Amino acid sequence: MKENILSELDKVNQRLKAAKTKVTIRESNGSLQLRATLPIKPGDKNTRGTGRKQYNISLNIPANLDGLKTAEEEAQELGKLIARKSFAWNDKYLGKEVSKDFKTIGELLEKFEAEYFKTHKRTTKSEHTFYYYFTRTKRYTNSQDLAIAENLIDSIEKIDKEWARYNAARAISAFCQTFKIDIDLSKYSKMPEHNSRKIPTDAEISTGFTKFADYLDTRGKQVNKNVKDSWQLWRWIYGMLSVYGLRPRELFINPNIEWWLSEQNADMTWKVDRNCKTGEREALPLYKQWITDFDLRNPKYAKMLVDAVNKKDKNNHAQITALTQRVSWWFRKIALDFKPYDLRHAWAIRAHILGVPIKAAADNLGHSVQVHTQTYQRWFSLDMRKLAIDNALNKKSEVEVIKEDNQRLRLEVEKLRMEKVYSNL
Repeated sequence: MKENILSELDKVNQRLKAAKTKVTIRESNGSLQLRATLPIKPGDKNTRGTGRKQYNISLNIPANLDGLKTAEEEAQELGKLIARKSFAWNDKYLGKEVSKDFKTIGELLEKFEAEYFKTHKRTTKSEHTFYYYFTRTKRYTNSQDLAIAENLIDSIEKIDKEWARYNAARAISAFCQTFKIDIDLSKYSKMPEHNSRKIPTDAEISTGFTKFADYLDTRGKQVNKNVKDSWQLWRWIYGMLSVYGLRPRELFINPNIEWWLSEQNADMTWKVDRNCKTGEREALPLYKQWITDFDLRNPKYAKMLVDAVNKKDKNNHAQITALTQRVSWWFRKIALDFKPYDLRHAWAIRAHILGVPIKAAADNLGHSVQVHTQTYQRWFSLDMRKLAIDNALNKKSEVEVIKEDNQRLRLEVEKLRMEKVYSNL
């Protein structure tokens, strides 16, 4: 048994050497130790005057196969500290605090859901939130790394894009809170100030709708019969997002098709389910004509939506996320130069241009006035500002014309009254 351990130990040290990790592992009295050249330990003498010395660090890791795996992870962690010149003698390396239950990120991810819902009520919304945390933590971390602050922060710092780094930090923060991992992520908590968006004009939205049908002329001839008409569903979703400014998820969570197609739905509202992000509401359309132009109340498309939602477990958060990702996929498929959420921004800006009160627009989109003004109106492009100003000036001109007409009518009425008075004299 000991020979097997020593053989595996040799392989581990070869891997560490190949990775240029300045740490090796040695066996001593049934335990594994880390050997590395480190800054002089507090209280130790700097006899050579170099400020550094070779130390054997015992973490009470048993000399068995499981212990060897843990020792290799610890060696990699120590190697990173040495490479970054950020090593400091703490209780762990001084032997004052010994953790006997080392866990990797992957091991904790397996327990994440059970632990998370010990302190959170399980609802559709909370499941979606958890899935957000889980998928991003899994995506941006190495499951083999130990679940310690340094490794998690290192994972975040490797992310290039600002928004991806911000979202990863949010997810990892929730992961650490669940498992009581001491970590400071304040450096990554500020939302990025800028993000490029292409807000489509009304004309571009109408053109985008036709691109779904144009896809028929460009797609390959070998098309599965079961999905050959599926583009019609995604075109319908495109139309709904345009007319109602919905979040894509709000079409897939408990869609109330019976109400949508009902004759009693005279205002043609879409009922957003209570399990959605901001609860239930009835969303009103902006441009009712588009409902007709885009054939949105066609029962055929409503059935396609129901079939897509009920294909697997109803309202499973992973399935809903897959459907929303599919919407984005179709936008790319037909070469639209804007994203699904940009239609929501376009709705907000259109409402502003048309003079819809901010509170009414915010309520219809299902968010606060503050979010409406700070988040959506920041994408007010120069062209849209010109359009808003022109519309305002035109309205002003119309008011002035009405005032002039009213004044002229009053004069005519007064003239007729006077003529009647004089005719009676």
